[in-house]
Amino acid sequence: MKEKDKKNEQPQRAYIYLVKTPSSNDLTICASESVFYPGTYVVSPTRYGLDMGVVVGSAASLSNDDYQAGCRSCLGACHFGPTPKEDDDELEASGMIEDGDVIVETDGQSLNMGPVPTFEIVSERQETIEPDDPEIDEAGLWDQAYKEPEMVEVDGDVEWISHMASPEEIQRYTDNKEEEKDAIRICREKIAKHNLEMKLVTAHFLLCEPKVLFFFTAEDRVDFRDLVKDLVSVFRMRIELRQIGVRDEARVLGGLAVCGRDFCCHCVSDKLKPVTIKMAKEQNLSLNSMKISGPCGRLLCCLSYEYDFYVEEKQAYPAEGSRLKIAGDMFKVTEINILSHMMTVSGPEGRQLVIPRDELYFNHEKARWEVSQRFIDEFLTN
Repeated sequence: MKEKDKKNEQPQRAYIYLVKTPSSNDLTICASESVFYPGTYVVSPTRYGLDMGVVVGSAASLSNDDYQAGCRSCLGACHFGPTPKEDDDELEASGMIEDGDVIVETDGQSLNMGPVPTFEIVSERQETIEPDDPEIDEAGLWDQAYKEPEMVEVDGDVEWISHMASPEEIQRYTDNKEEEKDAIRICREKIAKHNLEMKLVTAHFLLCEPKVLFFFTAEDRVDFRDLVKDLVSVFRMRIELRQIGVRDEARVLGGLAVCGRDFCCHCVSDKLKPVTIKMAKEQNLSLNSMKISGPCGRLLCCLSYEYDFYVEEKQAYPAEGSRLKIAGDMFKVTEINILSHMMTVSGPEGRQLVIPRDELYFNHEKARWEVSQRFIDEFLTN
């Protein structure tokens, strides 16, 4: 009853933020009455309890519509850009932060703790645009500029940021990161002692309560009750073991993919979408598992990025395997190349034709695909 009353006391309007939990690499949409800027350390709810989080940006800019409670999309949340070092004192002058506040610097590739902000408040479009400079893309500059968060209506259940992290909490979080190294070592020794078929991934001390989380992977179900008893005797606090999948392991730990960039699951989105071999087939990619699999051993997350585009574009072509009547002969569609806008067909005696997309059309009266007469006259008429 008290929890229900507490929810009723929450304001109807608030700022909506996208908060990243460094320990589990989760993204959460949270509300607050206070204004926070990208890189601010806050204490916010997670699936495991109150913990340290980093404000990524305003989630109210995800769409033009009002924020919908429960929305988990993070696309377009990071509409901000770094500012020159000489402008670093602008936020401090605004009164929104004080000396000693800890925020996070970002260079687009990694997050680093820093004592001063690296994001500029943009209140006027003219502040970031020189209209007389023909080399400047005005729209691009404005998209990169950080925009002031705006209050929106909050309707329904939504997580609320507890408060901005204090210097003491920042220090405790840093100390916990060092202790986690020893926790991993001790836990691995205990796992070997009990001869358990499990691989420890990482450990995390919760910021706001005496609890340590251990994340592990295993092929089968593991009975770790004796392991928990040993860990409790060592750490003297609550112990929680969480079994995760190999894709979650890559998402939490991060690393470099075959393209040379950070894992998509680690830096682009925390949501693991289903990826199937059909996506590779639709994009005419090699079906060699070594080429389309990530370090986790599963299909690459990026296979799903352009899949919808390929499916949509292929609606403008006959289906692969279907047959077309061209100049009196039957041809079979063997390949569709979306990027070159070409379709390859094979006919009698192994004859092959490469037909441009512009030469194809669907005959609604005959309910079939046909090739333009111009193409037939130019390439098939003797």
